[in-house]
Amino acid sequence: MTKRRGYGILTALIALVVALSAVIYVTVAADPGTPRDTLTDNRPGRHDSSAAPASTGTWAGAWATAPVGGEPGTETEGLAGHSLRNVVHANTGGTSARITLSNLYGQAPLTLTHASIALSTGDGTAAADPGSMRRLTFGGSTGVVIPAGQEIVSDAVRLTVPHDSDVLVTTYSPTPSGPVTYHPHARQLSYVANGDRTEDATGTPYTRQTPYWRYVTALDVLGDEADGTVVAFGDSITDGITSTTGANHRWPDLLADRLRTALESGSRLPRYSVVNEGISGNQVLTDGLGLPHARMRSRGATPIAENQSGLDRFARDALSRTNAKVVVIDLGINDILRNPGLADPDRIVAGLRTLVDEAHARGLKTIGATLLPFQGRRGYTPAREAVRRRVNAQIRSGTVYDAVVDFDKALRDPYDPRHLRPDYDSGDHLHPSDRGYARMAEVFDLNALKDAGQAEL
Repeated sequence: MTKRRGYGILTALIALVVALSAVIYVTVAADPGTPRDTLTDNRPGRHDSSAAPASTGTWAGAWATAPVGGEPGTETEGLAGHSLRNVVHANTGGTSARITLSNLYGQAPLTLTHASIALSTGDGTAAADPGSMRRLTFGGSTGVVIPAGQEIVSDAVRLTVPHDSDVLVTTYSPTPSGPVTYHPHARQLSYVANGDRTEDATGTPYTRQTPYWRYVTALDVLGDEADGTVVAFGDSITDGITSTTGANHRWPDLLADRLRTALESGSRLPRYSVVNEGISGNQVLTDGLGLPHARMRSRGATPIAENQSGLDRFARDALSRTNAKVVVIDLGINDILRNPGLADPDRIVAGLRTLVDEAHARGLKTIGATLLPFQGRRGYTPAREAVRRRVNAQIRSGTVYDAVVDFDKALRDPYDPRHLRPDYDSGDHLHPSDRGYARMAEVFDLNALKDAGQAEL
C-alpha cells in the first residue's frame, strides 16, 4: 500500500465517523420525547418559557372552572387591547403546567397574541414572582386564534407549581372578538390592565379588579402528587357562591385539602386532585338562569345555551377533565326551586341516572350528594319540599350512584330538617356558610374515592 493510498483510506474513515456523528445528533434532536416547543424564541424575558417538561409523572387537574356564558358588555369589542390576569388556585402541585383557554361563547375567532403563566407573590395583588414568569405557546407559537365555540390547550411549560399556590394566567387580545367567555361567580379577584402587560411581574399596571374568570377554564400540572382527578360537578353550592372571596373555602377546595392531609399522614387512599365544575343556577334538565344579567344570544349562528344543563355540559365539564377518575355530582335543587310548576322527582332522578351512565361508559366512578334543605328561601313550598325528599330518598337507596355523601343529613337543622342548621346557613337559607362548606368536606367519606376505574361499564 502506498503512503498516498493510506492517507486516502484514513481520510475516508474520518469522513465516515463525522457523518455517523451527525446522524446520531440529528436523531437525538428529533427524539419525539422532546417536543418541538422546547425551542426558545428571541423575545425579551425568560427564554425557557416555552420549554416542554423535562419531568416525569402524571397529568392531573390542579384547577378548573366551567364556562358559563358571554360576559355582558363585551358583545362587540370583547376586551380588545387589555391584558386579563386571572388568579387561580392550584390544589395539587407539579413540575410542569399547561392551561386551557375557551372561546365557547365567542361569536368570532379570538386572537391572542401573548399569554403567560406565573406564580403569584401571594400578597393579594396582581404581582408575580419574577423568576416564575413563563411565556405560553400554542403549537410552538406565542400567538393563537381560537375559533368561536372552541377551546385550546397550551403547550406544556417547565414550572414548579406548589400545591395550595395561587397561579396567574394572563392573556392579551389586540382585536375585537365579541362576547368574552367567562365564569361570573369566581369568589376570587382577578385583574385587568391596559395594553399588552402579559409578562409584567410587578402587577402595577393592573389597576382594575374583577370577580370573573375570563377565557381560562383549566390548569393542569405534571407531577407525582396526583394520579388522577376528582371532578366536583354541581350548582352554586359547589361553585361556592357564598364562600369568602379569596379564601378557597368552597367545599371542593376543602375536600382537596382534607384528602392531601390524609395522604401525608400515611392513609392508603387514592392520590387525587379535586377540580370544581360548579355553575351557579345550574339544573340537571334545563338550560339558563344563574347569570347576573340577561342572557345574550348569538347573532347569525345557532346559539350555545348559556348555563347549559347538567346533561348538556357533562361531557365537556366532567368527563373530559384531565385524567378524571371520579365525578361527585351535587345537582338537582334548582330543578325543584326554579321550576315554574312542580318539578317531577322521577324526571330529575332519571336525568341524574343518565349522568351516571355516561360516567360509567368512560370508566368513571360516581358519588352523588343528597340535596340540602331550603325552607326560608324564596320559592319554598311544602310541595317542593316533598319533591326534594323524594329525590333524596332515591339517592339514599343506592340505586342512582355508586356511592352517596349525605350533605342533607350533615347540614340540616336537627330541630327542623326543612331548614339548614343556623351556623351552617350563609343567611340566604339555601347556600352554606364557610362553616357549612367545611362540614360538607368533613363528612365526605374519603374511602368512597377508592376503586375508581372499576365502575360498571
